[in-house]
Amino acid sequence: MLQLGDDVTLYSLVFVLVLLGTRSPLWSTVLTVLVYLFLATFRFPQASTARARHVLRPDARAAGSGQVSVVAHRGGGHDAPENTIAAIREASKNGATGVELDLEFTADGIPILMHDEAVDRTTNGSGLLSRMKIFELSKLDAAAKHRLRNKFAGEKIPTLEEAVKECIKLQLIVYFDVKGHPDEAAAAFRDLYKKYPVLYNSSIVCSFEPKVIYRIRQSDPEVVTALTHRPWSLSYFGDGVPRFSSAWKHLWMMLLDIVLDWAHHHVLWRLCGISAFLIQKNFVSQEYVQYWAQRGVAVVAWTTNTNVEKEYYQEVLHINYITDSLVEDCEPHY
Repeated sequence: MLQLGDDVTLYSLVFVLVLLGTRSPLWSTVLTVLVYLFLATFRFPQASTARARHVLRPDARAAGSGQVSVVAHRGGGHDAPENTIAAIREASKNGATGVELDLEFTADGIPILMHDEAVDRTTNGSGLLSRMKIFELSKLDAAAKHRLRNKFAGEKIPTLEEAVKECIKLQLIVYFDVKGHPDEAAAAFRDLYKKYPVLYNSSIVCSFEPKVIYRIRQSDPEVVTALTHRPWSLSYFGDGVPRFSSAWKHLWMMLLDIVLDWAHHHVLWRLCGISAFLIQKNFVSQEYVQYWAQRGVAVVAWTTNTNVEKEYYQEVLHINYITDSLVEDCEPHY
């Protein structure tokens, strides 16, 4: 159910803004009612509490971490080539509860694991995924640019199904990070969950794009989902550098960031019916965790790459975290 405080805040704000713009109490009332009816009609309920808890708090599998799940970012991109079978196996060996894996598509529509839209950064190849077919990708070395390239030489780019089968075998929770392609992703997951129903209780679909999560819930409302968010992501890169040199454009994007942040915390989360909120680590606090707990939403911090940070999230905040390495401190991937 929606929180009463959230309802009052949202609809009061809508009413006041429309009133200031139109000076008409009638139109303010009508538009506020329309917003209410829209949310009541088109929002998705959260996945069952038991299912979400099994995915987000798999106590029996969280070896050595109590109630907290430790999730390997891109399979643990510091410890092995990111988004590969080798990374999944290393993460399991190093004690991860789960792995976060990135979904992309080849030119011939095959779902694969890849973070970028091009293969240049991580492989010995070059080019956009949208122009490469699966047989071309199968020839690339996914370890070519990794710091441990000699140890993992010849590692291949796996298909989504190959990765899922390995995760099921190793009993890992899977955080699917979907970069886009809402229709293609919804179709791929519909087939995948039908073929491997164990995923309903061992995976969560996440995205920065609310339309992706909404489309996933439309396709299968039983899937556990999460929104991923980093405040100021439109105006700043992950390392804090401004995205735009133009002062006016930068200011405009900052204003859009404020609107986007408000929408995530007051509208989009309940429209999509998410069970978790993945937030960049610098914005997590006890108050923030409590804010989402009151709404039945778990907080997951990313990307947590030092022992000091990990101890804080595990021992003080008691929330799941995503990390690039399970064996040592390292620099984050944005």
